[in-house]
Amino acid sequence: MTQQRRYPAVPLVVHDPFFSVWSFSDRLTESWSCHWGGADSRLSGILRIDGRSLRFAGPDGGEAMEQTGCEVLPTRTIYTFSAGGVELKFTFLSPLLPDDPELLSRPLCYLVPEVRAIDGGEHDVQFYLDCGADWTVNGAGRQVAGGRGEAAGLKLAFAGGLNDHPLRECGDIVKIDWGRLYLAAPADPATVLRYQKAEILRGSFCRDGSIDGCDDLLDPMTTLLFNWPVCAASHDFGRVGADPETLRLAVACDDIFAIEFLNEKLVDYWRKDGESFAAMLGRAFADYPGIERRAAEFDDRLLADCRKLGGENYAVLCAGAYRQAVAAHKLAADRRGRALFFSKENHSNGCIATVDVTYPSAPLFLLVAPELLEAMLVPIFEFLESRRWKCDFAPHDLGTYPLANGQYDCNPETQMPVEECGNMLLLAGALLKFGDRREFVGRHYGQLRKWAVYLVGNGMDPASQLCTDDFAGHLAHNANLALKAILGLGAFAQAAGILGETDDAEYFRAVAEKFAAEWLKAADGGECTRLAFDQAGSWSQKYNLVYDRLLELKLFPASLAEREVAFYRAHQNRYGLPLDSRADYTKLDWLLYCACLTGKDDDFQALLSPVIDFLKESPSRVPMTDWYDTGSGAQVGFQARSVVGGLFIRLLYDSETVASWRRGR
Repeated sequence: MTQQRRYPAVPLVVHDPFFSVWSFSDRLTESWSCHWGGADSRLSGILRIDGRSLRFAGPDGGEAMEQTGCEVLPTRTIYTFSAGGVELKFTFLSPLLPDDPELLSRPLCYLVPEVRAIDGGEHDVQFYLDCGADWTVNGAGRQVAGGRGEAAGLKLAFAGGLNDHPLRECGDIVKIDWGRLYLAAPADPATVLRYQKAEILRGSFCRDGSIDGCDDLLDPMTTLLFNWPVCAASHDFGRVGADPETLRLAVACDDIFAIEFLNEKLVDYWRKDGESFAAMLGRAFADYPGIERRAAEFDDRLLADCRKLGGENYAVLCAGAYRQAVAAHKLAADRRGRALFFSKENHSNGCIATVDVTYPSAPLFLLVAPELLEAMLVPIFEFLESRRWKCDFAPHDLGTYPLANGQYDCNPETQMPVEECGNMLLLAGALLKFGDRREFVGRHYGQLRKWAVYLVGNGMDPASQLCTDDFAGHLAHNANLALKAILGLGAFAQAAGILGETDDAEYFRAVAEKFAAEWLKAADGGECTRLAFDQAGSWSQKYNLVYDRLLELKLFPASLAEREVAFYRAHQNRYGLPLDSRADYTKLDWLLYCACLTGKDDDFQALLSPVIDFLKESPSRVPMTDWYDTGSGAQVGFQARSVVGGLFIRLLYDSETVASWRRGR
């Protein structure tokens, strides 16, 4: 039996903010699968064994098979089921391999059922699966159309909304409302694909194990609400014994355009050389054996490093975070074919390319693909070069996903000036340290220097303003925000030295050292440091301190981290350490940053353990939230966000692991 790990939600078909389907239940048969925001994106699966129909996915289609396992890996989710002497192993494979941007950008997931007899006999087995047209529209009242065909040696069923306009809508908790969903299979006579009402197809399969006699639904006025059409595949495995029999399917989304950036429509990165969608599908099937092997090797390697440096529980946490972190982005190509990697601020406000979302997500990409982190920052700098941004400090975002036409909110009260300047300087420093991106940092040195100058004048004692924890409201004299500014100045001084800007290196280092000494006095609260310089008895997580050690800035004594973590360990609740003294909620990403402050495994495990309990026991069944109550484990807000890339920060502390990933690129 495959060991089942309980996650608040299980990733199924997870690729980008629109093409993202999850199970919100422990068992795949308990409820319909959903888009990360909670709206239905239905997946139904039925296995017919010796004339008896049993479902393995979705709540509709007869008696449920017994789910005997659910294994979540970085690029794969593997379910196992059994009934009537037959075992079904069903794999969802999203090939989000960070060293292959063309492959990572393909909006395609492999669906691979494998059946075998487990009772020593033989059984007659047929397989059925359908994906709803609801995957491609934002609302059950939408009109949809579809059909079937063949291309690139594949059988296809497809569906999509009528009168769709790519990139027409933007927002937060919304689904795509354009493009086409495709279900694809090799051209095997035993495999049949259809587009039809769900009840007709499922009923036909349950009666006789086939959907061959079901004509396509061609009425262009079909709506989801009244007909619920689906793309479906059935396959007759015939007599199945102890040797496994496998079928290979794929579900893919042709979104036509990926992102609008500075009023220009960009395509998915895989399309940069003009390849057609049909050709991409054909290549995806031809390449599958190698992709399957590479995905398994990547999963094994990443989780082995997690186990080595953080233990089995840490590996479990990171396995559930990888696809979520990557798939909260969209990889597009500009007219020159350059990769641009846009984040979506899921379940928050829908912003695109949010700087203080990139900052916490960075550790994963610094480890496995610094070029992707660079591709997140390029749009920010290009926006600044367009001269549409008139402020001295860094912007918060570039608009609302998928429209990256510039920050829409220019209200001074809602800006994060110290936060975003500090973030950009630290990210640039980290790209030098972990990715050796000298050309990139050098190209933007002048802009980075402007932000460093801003922090010299505004960073040591921030005025009342928001930080990345903006849900807590404005705060003056924010000690953690000042800490970020100081470390940002230290990172810039370090970068200046690497790039040969000696005078700048000396000046900004001296300022950072002066500010650090002042900070230690102003923030001192006795057994810990304060939330704000003027608030005696307050405290907060000093997660930004992690970069003093990671970048080897040495601006603060090691005793600061030791004292902070000792306080944190003594003030945890059932499900972890609160963010600060104002409330019992926490941020998952920052909590893992704090767990790494001393670099000691005992401290790391002490702060990790309650997080694992949260993962297993949270009553909130949503893709991993990063904002939850440490007393109840319930979600306070946020889900499916890229910031869980920050959970991989422990791996950056080991130089051999970092060097190994750099050699492997």
